[in-house]
Amino acid sequence: MGHKVNPISLRLQLNKDWQSKWFAKKDFAQNLGEDIEIRKILNQRLDKTASVAKIEIERSQDTIKIIIHTAKPGILIGRSGQGINDLKQYLIRHASKLRDPKTGLPAKKIEIEILEIKNPDLSAEIVAQQVALQIEKRIPYKRAIKQAITRAMEAKAKGIKVAVAGRLGGAEIARREHYGAGLVPLGRLRADIDFAQVDALTTYGIIGVKVWIYKGDKLEPAKTEG
Repeated sequence: MGHKVNPISLRLQLNKDWQSKWFAKKDFAQNLGEDIEIRKILNQRLDKTASVAKIEIERSQDTIKIIIHTAKPGILIGRSGQGINDLKQYLIRHASKLRDPKTGLPAKKIEIEILEIKNPDLSAEIVAQQVALQIEKRIPYKRAIKQAITRAMEAKAKGIKVAVAGRLGGAEIARREHYGAGLVPLGRLRADIDFAQVDALTTYGIIGVKVWIYKGDKLEPAKTEG
């Protein structure tokens, strides 16, 4: 059954944790809409070269805290924290759901925290971004995938699987190919498996990249990495 659903959602509370952490009753729909808009805007602003693994959102009564996990914290933070201030202003300017409709000012205080990913070669999101970025740069997809698999296994991954689909190499007919190394037990719930899906935008169409990385067995929710 494990291969039919997202491996992360299947393991919530076992060895994975939610990326939106808040409780709400009547404001649930509004908060959810804000979270979706925040992630959409930040993902548009921070492209694949920023190496962002995930964006967590925590809420209190009057504060929205956004935690960005990245392999390149220096790029996002900038000199004297100017990068964080620019990112916050960009978010406020483009996220209509975060502004008070009467005043146009932010309805809540927004905080942004940057955390470094210690081992990006074990982050499925970053690995998928790197493969997609190389495909967009016309690097042969097999070489990009082979390099990603090699780096992940050298970083002590128990197993990795990479799937690509689309007009691979500019072929006339789209197809799907799978590559991997080691073991990726999707049906084992205690398995700590990271998963990500990223699109590579090429001149001959979109190529989808999926990555599964197995890090071993674990039976406790993942802690915030920093």
